[in-house]
Parts: sequence; structure tokens; C-alpha cells
Amino acid sequence: MDLLIADIVERFYMLLWPMIRISAFLLSAPFFSIRAVSVRIRVLLAILLTWMIYPLSDWPALDPLSASGIREVFLQVFIGVLMGLLLQVVNAALVIGGQAISASMGLSMANMVDPNIGNVPVLAQFLIICSTLIFLGLGGHVLVISLLLESFQILPIGEMVEIQALASLTIQWSGMMFLGAILIGLPLMVSLLFINIGLGVITRAAPALNIFAVGFPAMILAGMVLLSLSMTSIGFRIQWLWQQSFDVMGQALGLQ
Repeated sequence: MDLLIADIVERFYMLLWPMIRISAFLLSAPFFSIRAVSVRIRVLLAILLTWMIYPLSDWPALDPLSASGIREVFLQVFIGVLMGLLLQVVNAALVIGGQAISASMGLSMANMVDPNIGNVPVLAQFLIICSTLIFLGLGGHVLVISLLLESFQILPIGEMVEIQALASLTIQWSGMMFLGAILIGLPLMVSLLFINIGLGVITRAAPALNIFAVGFPAMILAGMVLLSLSMTSIGFRIQWLWQQSFDVMGQALGLQ
């Protein structure tokens, strides 16, 4: 009986290590971390992925209450969260770009609650919804799960990981938040700037014209028209951002 209990505890410890990394990734990755994907779904998905990957590798039987076990727990959480943060950079770029476009249109005070990030402008929420659809259309959910499962072969449990190199890659990739925001928002911002300059010229030519009564509706209408005309190029830029995030995730795992 004691032997059976010891065997069960050892198997539980061996299942615990891949599940920690998978759970940390599901808590931080886009689409999997939103409130629409409930905790029960994430737990069931983590258990399912752990059960699928368990026969494919040999897992160390480390005691999670020992010093080496505690260090390994933090290391697996770090790897899982890092892989999720590499993908969250795309959503951060969309939030910054949407906020810049909303400020140019005069919609900066109209906010919606994003269940993943918090209070964001309405255009940022719209771009995030489009980004999620593009992510699913590209098969990103399948690709990131396959990369996650592949990470156990590239970064095995129980071996040392170059934390400094991973942190350096993450800091370097985080600059894509601002580059992606510029690529998405700059054409609309420049166009709205010229429209705003035109309204200023009209106001100087006709001082009796109430700029507040005419300017704000005109900027919002012009912004909506320009946004509808730019959605094709914005969609291609969002797709490019996701592809870049997949490449960086592969670099972090040493696949490229």
C-alpha cells in the first residue's frame, strides 16, 4: 500500500512540471487569457495538453517542496508567462494605435472595458476584436499550442535556461508595441491632421462659424470613413504583427 501511494505521488510530481508551464502560458497568452475563456476551460485545457504530452518525454521526479523544486517551479512559470507576453505585445500595439487614432478623431473619452486589458478606447477594442479573428483565421491558436508543446523538447524541465538571453529578447521585442502602433495609426493620424488644418483655415475665413458644433462631427465622420477605407491595409499589418510574434516566439525557444 505504501509503495502504491509513493508511486502515485511520484506520477503526480511528474505531471506537475509540464502542467505548470502550460498553465502559466494559458494565463498570459492572448485569446486564452480573456474572461470569455473561463477558469474551468483553462484548467481542463491545461490538463488535456499535459495528458497528451506526458507519454512523449521523460520527466524528472523533482520534489516541488525542495530548494531545487521551488527554483524549477519559478523557472517554469517564467517560461510560460514569457511565451504569453511575447504574444501580448501585438495586443499592446493595437491598444496604443487605437488610442492614438481615437485621440485624433475626438473619441478619446469614449472608452469600453476590454476583459483582457481594461479600459481602452472604442477603436482599440475594435482593432483587438479584428486581431483576434485574424489570429484564429491564421490558425494561431494551433500554432502557439504546438510551439508550447515543442518547448519541452527545446527547453527541457530540469535543465538550466538562459534567463538573461530570454529577457533581452523580450525587451528588444517589446519595442514592436510602438512600431506596430505607428504602422497602424500613422496614416489615419496624418489624414486627420490635414482635415483638422482645413477646419482651422475655414474657421479663420469664417469666424462666425462655431468650430465646436462643426469640427467634432466632421472629424468623427471623416475618421470613420478613413478607417473603413484603411481596414484592408490595417488587416495586413495586424497579420504581419502576428507572424512576427510567432517568429520571435520560435527564436525564444531556439527553433530558428
